[in-house]
Amino acid sequence: MYDYLVVGGGLFGCTFARVAAEQNNHVLVIDKRHHIGGNCYTEKVEDINVHKYGPHCFHTNDEEVWRFLNRFTTFNHFQCHTKVEYENRIFSFPINLTTLHELWGVKTPAEAVEKLNSVKIPNPNPRNLEEWILAEVGVQIYETFIKGYTSKQWGRHPSELPAFIIRRLPIRLTYDDRYFDDRYQGIPTYGYTHMFDNMLDHKNIDVEIGVDFFQGREQLMRSARRVVYTGKLDELYDFRFGELEYRSLRFDTKVLDGDYQGNAIINHTHADVPFTRVVEHKHFEFKRSPKTVVTWEFPQKHDLNSIPCYPVKDQRNTALVEKYSALGEGGNIILGGRLATYQYYDMHQIVAQALKSAKKYVTPRVSEFEISPRARKLPTAGG
Repeated sequence: MYDYLVVGGGLFGCTFARVAAEQNNHVLVIDKRHHIGGNCYTEKVEDINVHKYGPHCFHTNDEEVWRFLNRFTTFNHFQCHTKVEYENRIFSFPINLTTLHELWGVKTPAEAVEKLNSVKIPNPNPRNLEEWILAEVGVQIYETFIKGYTSKQWGRHPSELPAFIIRRLPIRLTYDDRYFDDRYQGIPTYGYTHMFDNMLDHKNIDVEIGVDFFQGREQLMRSARRVVYTGKLDELYDFRFGELEYRSLRFDTKVLDGDYQGNAIINHTHADVPFTRVVEHKHFEFKRSPKTVVTWEFPQKHDLNSIPCYPVKDQRNTALVEKYSALGEGGNIILGGRLATYQYYDMHQIVAQALKSAKKYVTPRVSEFEISPRARKLPTAGG
């Protein structure tokens, strides 16, 4: 009998499993896919760590989260500097003084504020994403950076989407073009999968991949005292109120010669371009290699055969989540992660959520944490 059955070997599941195991609890981690790591999974291609389910750039200001992950990996010094391609022009992104200079020739914060104020479309009560962004930055920035990309990503016109989707996008009146300004940033030196391997390398953790929780649900639940569930919230309750909506992605990955685009991520924001971004994986690790691996991302509607990536937080889905959430973490089930809470979280937020959940639900059985020999051998300094 296990103390915990963890359904899903992604960030939440692996973090929770490690904390529980270090307190002498016996944990079984299962995953439907044939690998651990969830959507953060990386695999080696041409000696390049390829982000199989889209780029994952780690960043955080949370000291506890940073210390925890640095026990299982080291991070390089990568910081995300995304570019945007629109009508055959390349722009600095997220929007900063370089971007505004490229668009309008402004050079100083004062000039930028004056120009932005002149193009804004005042709206004291924006009702949707389109109205909000027009009130913030006007038509040209909206059409160049937001309209086409957002329509492709969500499969809906921006006027049909809530404003909070775009509010996490920084607009800077400096020449700082980093996507994130967190204190700690980087990519695991040996890839994310190596980090997950180390997290699950503990004598109290067993791992089984290629196991569908819903195919053997009754038997699996009998095998443990408590279940940590990180899968889809609606599926856990047999879709009794209806299916929640997600957006998914299709990935087209190719091995090419040389250097394809000179940057890790370039967003393609024109509505006529079918993909949303192109990722060149070797730039996450500053590799100079004769080969390169490039991935084109195509947004698509989620179905039972695709991977749920982004929750669609519109009025209908929000109402459904409220119904499912009212059922609560009943009996012996603990919910965590993006899918089980139907929330868009960054990686550091999921680790923090898992640490908090473990503090709440895990009963310590030993006085000291045990670090596996494999983890001890890793360098401890972060990038």
